[in-house]
Amino acid sequence: MTFMRKALIASAFAGMVAVSATPAAAAGDKQGLSPEQKAEIQKLIRETLLKNPEIIVQAVQELRRRQEAAKAAALQSTLKAKRSELLSDASDPVVGNPKGNITIVEFFDYNCGYCKRVKGDLDAVVSKDGNIRVVYKEFPILGAGSHYASLAALASMRQGKYEKFHNALISFRGRLGEPQVLAIAKAVGLDVAKLKVDMKDKTIAEKIKENHELAKSLGITGTPAFVIGNQLVPGAVPAAEIVKHVADARSDCKKEASKVC
Repeated sequence: MTFMRKALIASAFAGMVAVSATPAAAAGDKQGLSPEQKAEIQKLIRETLLKNPEIIVQAVQELRRRQEAAKAAALQSTLKAKRSELLSDASDPVVGNPKGNITIVEFFDYNCGYCKRVKGDLDAVVSKDGNIRVVYKEFPILGAGSHYASLAALASMRQGKYEKFHNALISFRGRLGEPQVLAIAKAVGLDVAKLKVDMKDKTIAEKIKENHELAKSLGITGTPAFVIGNQLVPGAVPAAEIVKHVADARSDCKKEASKVC
């Protein structure tokens, strides 16, 4: 029996079972099945499934395929709807080539070991390519220390030292908390007193909240997570994979004739 035939049988049986189990049929709907017909259908279903148990497996696989396809379509729709928030928010720190023809968006946490691990690969790709802009989305999810670090990092933009401070924070070995963050801030030449004042600005905390909401809309629950073109790329992927996603994004951008990629 072919897969298609088995799938059709399974679908038909499931439909008949659903119909026969409706309250209307049970209440004696004139168009409903008789008890004898219901018994015959149930017997046929049982015999068919016993002879061809793989139908169940195939039906489950098909269900999963459809669910994954629906999930992928929903993600693509959300990525398009959130394109401006991802790529063009003026309050986001940008590194690499600000005028690059492709953008990598990274959601990260300063206390995330995988974020620390992937930084070397990301930096190498950006440096070698020369035409990539990187948008950092501060996404602290690993406790109060992470949140404090993100507040400080965003506040450092007002002193023009975000990239230097970011690099020092993400390279720190060990758990970051307030003492470590402030010590690193001083070491990279930040005015710590001003930094503390700027960190209290509600717009900075609001920015982090917005990043969390954006991540939630995309189904991002862990770090690091990248958005490259039309793809959501979770995890600390190697340099070769980043390069491939960048190439795919450039190709898609060209096909779409998009000015913002």
